[in-house]
Amino acid sequence: MFLKALREGLGRFIVFISFLFRPKQIQRAPEVQARINEEIKKYSLYQFYACPFCIKTRRALYRLNLPIEIRDAQNDQQHRNDLLAGGGEIKVPCLRIDENGESKWMYESGDIIHFLNSKYS
Repeated sequence: MFLKALREGLGRFIVFISFLFRPKQIQRAPEVQARINEEIKKYSLYQFYACPFCIKTRRALYRLNLPIEIRDAQNDQQHRNDLLAGGGEIKVPCLRIDENGESKWMYESGDIIHFLNSKYS
């Protein structure tokens, strides 16, 4: 119980520091940003709010100016169930990519950031 509270407290502290030192967002032409916004509607990020790896991934989303839907798999039971049923495990961050009627589940913050950087930076 104590360790869980400590971990949550440290995570929230990291969130606060991350907010204070946000990276600069990529600025794109409005028509390019509109096209990207439409394309990323097929993505959703399953995450825990205070998880350091999720914070790292959210910072990359902010820097890349990608308003991807964020799904709270820690407090929202439906999102948690979807993550378990679709991805096979409760592990965050996890990027869900819906294409051609199928869902691909990408775990690991480094892999997610690399994927997004390769497409949108």
